[in-house]
Amino acid sequence: MEEPGPATAPPEGRGRDERSLEALSLAGGGGAAVAGRQLSEGRRATLASALELEGTVLREGRLTQFVANNLERRIRLSGAPRGEPPAGSGGSSIPAIDPGALQDVVALAGQVAAQVDELLRNVHCGLQALTALSVGCIQTYRDGVESLGEAADLSIRAMYALVARCEELDRAMQPVPALAKRIRDMKGTLERLEGLCK
Repeated sequence: MEEPGPATAPPEGRGRDERSLEALSLAGGGGAAVAGRQLSEGRRATLASALELEGTVLREGRLTQFVANNLERRIRLSGAPRGEPPAGSGGSSIPAIDPGALQDVVALAGQVAAQVDELLRNVHCGLQALTALSVGCIQTYRDGVESLGEAADLSIRAMYALVARCEELDRAMQPVPALAKRIRDMKGTLERLEGLCK
């Protein structure tokens, strides 16, 4: 069983701010509770009735839940220094701004802005260099493709010219077999004449 601890959200007011649940339970029980002893059923009831004055008490079996009234204000009061008035009493809960801290923030912001500008300039220069390199690569690729196209066109033209010349040579070589036959006949005739002359 989880019993509510002695340190809960402080009540409103300077006098009630320092009272704990233990003090409330002692006040409700007439001061009869002894420190260090376990809570009895009567003391639990006294503590629950004292808590009901400060908020809402929910009981589920052996578990007791407590929701304090004005919890947000109590949290503010618990975090405020002792000498300062509470936020709801007309005083400001925002602390005073240090001018030196503002000057440091302004100086750091200027340094960050200068570094961001330098970074952007470096990025701009890098992008320009990359763009120029990309343009150079594209132009080189274009020139290579154009040169390759021209070389392929010249090669095709030369191949067609060679084929045409070969066809012309073939046509020109067509009388050669008949001429070779005539030469062989003339050679045989000359050999027979030489045989007769001997």
